[in-house]
Amino acid sequence: MARSYLFIPGNHPAMIQNADVFGADALIFDLEDAVAAHEKDAARLLLAGFLAKARPQGVRVYVRINGLDTPLACKDLEAVVGDAVDGIVLPKAGMSELMELSTILHNLEAQKGLAKKIAILPIVETAKSLVEVEEIAKLSRLDGILLGAEDLSADMEFERTKAGTEIEYPRARIAFACKAARIEAIDTPFTDTNDPDGLREDCLHSQSLGMNAKAAIHPNQIETIHAVFSPSPKRIEWALRIRAAARKAGEQNLGVFSLDGKMVDKPIIDRAEKILRAAERFGLLPEERA
Repeated sequence: MARSYLFIPGNHPAMIQNADVFGADALIFDLEDAVAAHEKDAARLLLAGFLAKARPQGVRVYVRINGLDTPLACKDLEAVVGDAVDGIVLPKAGMSELMELSTILHNLEAQKGLAKKIAILPIVETAKSLVEVEEIAKLSRLDGILLGAEDLSADMEFERTKAGTEIEYPRARIAFACKAARIEAIDTPFTDTNDPDGLREDCLHSQSLGMNAKAAIHPNQIETIHAVFSPSPKRIEWALRIRAAARKAGEQNLGVFSLDGKMVDKPIIDRAEKILRAAERFGLLPEERA
């Protein structure tokens, strides 16, 4: 469970070294778009060396590799797959590419004697992968699905806007697929790093469509993303009252009960428990209730 996924350029030593102090829930070290073609080999060596010595603490660690249609992908995977990496982010991910990556990871895990299974975080950024998204979400290894709106816009030949109305359908479709598969629905980055108000509106809109996390391209976006995608104190207090009332109702063998004049049944109790699990994960429960 995460609220924020911060992209860290794979060719930026200072950001790599300090990645775990930015406050993100998850990090995506980027060997693809953030790295110029002539720096790919150097970035791979830099990142592999760092991960071999000092895994960032308290966060999930992902690496975005270059596309499987390039000779760089296998080099990236051989260099970075190891105990320090939780998952691989695959650009332009369709069903065939994800199945191929899963096989490669299986073989690398065996070769390197890894005790854990490396997760996959696909980026849906083509029309083809969007129409496959329900099947993609069912694949094993997936932690979630990330919307890549910039490349999707290019593929669809529509213009990206701050309002984001052009990506409502992709956001909602990905969110439904992820919710059905019980994995993370991760929204596309907001590209204007100097517009916190615009970022907040974008987060609120994507959340209203079912997204439960957002990618970031600058550390200054993390606070706003967390503020939106964290349960509010009001919602946490509501969920705690639902939990207490549900326990009391259970002692009385009541499946349905009333709280504040409103009927409460299993779906509402389940919603309250989801809120409380998130609050606990992010350290937001009141101390006396934690």
